[in-house]
Amino acid sequence: MSPLNIKQGSTSHSAYNLRPTFSDVQERHTLAVVVENEAGVLARVIGLFSGRGYNIESLTVAEVDHKGHRSRITVVTTGTPQVIEQIKAQLDRMVPVHEVHDLTVEGPAVERELALFKVAGTGNERIEALRLAEIFRANVVDSTLDSFIFEITGTSQKVDAFGDLMRPLGLKEIARTGIAALSRGA
Repeated sequence: MSPLNIKQGSTSHSAYNLRPTFSDVQERHTLAVVVENEAGVLARVIGLFSGRGYNIESLTVAEVDHKGHRSRITVVTTGTPQVIEQIKAQLDRMVPVHEVHDLTVEGPAVERELALFKVAGTGNERIEALRLAEIFRANVVDSTLDSFIFEITGTSQKVDAFGDLMRPLGLKEIARTGIAALSRGA
């Protein structure tokens, strides 16, 4: 209890951050960084992470404003709260960076991962692979007499579950992209 009989961190409606700022707990955060769409910007942003030993779990880049020449880099990283704050502060100081948003703390966000799975098999394995793909709402994007290539989007858990079920049916290759995330707020 504090001297004012307020339990530390007891309310999210406080104007003050009553939670301690030090922690050893590793947290996973999704950062959305709006940058100038010019050569070398991605290398500079990634260099910030690699130069300081920060890990990147996922990375996606897409142009979001063609006329304004801006792109959005979505980075999923892990670290202590202090490390995450340091990453955000260092990103914010970079010249080509316009905005840094931590989607993990700014409110609910929608996250999706995209993956391609190549499954080779014959007979019943092919039929079962198609049945599972339908259940998981995976699309067949290529088909030969020997294999299928499925495209699936969803949470990382959904993509992992699909891969686990396809493995005994002849899973040969997986190509996974980074996680794309958008804030649900206005």
